[in-house]
Amino acid sequence: MMPPVKAIETRGLCKTFGGLMVADKVDFALEAGARHALIGPNGAGKTSLVNMLTGAIPPSAGKIYLSGEEVTHLSGAARVHRGLARTFQINTLFGELSALDNVALAIAERRGIAWRLWRAACRYREVHDECMILLESLGLAADASRRVADLDYGKQRLVEIAVALGLKPKVLLLDEPAAGVPSLESGRILDVLDALPAEVAILIIEHDMELVFRFAQRITVLVRGQILCQGTPDEIAADARVQEVYLGGEHG
Repeated sequence: MMPPVKAIETRGLCKTFGGLMVADKVDFALEAGARHALIGPNGAGKTSLVNMLTGAIPPSAGKIYLSGEEVTHLSGAARVHRGLARTFQINTLFGELSALDNVALAIAERRGIAWRLWRAACRYREVHDECMILLESLGLAADASRRVADLDYGKQRLVEIAVALGLKPKVLLLDEPAAGVPSLESGRILDVLDALPAEVAILIIEHDMELVFRFAQRITVLVRGQILCQGTPDEIAADARVQEVYLGGEHG
């Protein structure tokens, strides 16, 4: 029997900036439907790894696979069309537009009608209806018509997740979804993550260890561009190396 295809896989992935090695022969796999976290101290190479996965920067060596297909040299847009979506540490929403319009733009792009948007995307009935179903699932239906800039930061992060989900990804990469969100509101983000479709593989890059250990079924620890260890939350919490270099030391 053939082994199941990985949602994302890297083989021997390397990246250097000048003389700085930020990824050193990284072999990483995200299983289909996974709930996986990537952690590590400042400078570990987490963002560089995600940027390579999404096509934002090219690797210096190695290969990247998405659902078994090599995508190493494909553009970020091409990877989105193959089922990869990402949120960012600092949100990239259109603050002057409503939550509905932000999500509608993503859905219109996925449906291939973005070029027709001489009028608001949400005025297309099929786009509007899909937007509202998605916003309602994230507890944002009452805020659909509000400008994103007028929403509290926790809700802005949820809108960004809604935008990513509007692309109907097979793989969702969440770069610090709780960054800048008051601790009382981060639980709302965790509830949303828990309720996401089981078939979507999710990788979060996060400094909030409480969120990581509540959400992830598997954790990868990256240190100085190399994978230090991988395992279940219990295995990671009990690993003396992790306690030394991350959990009990620098948290940046």
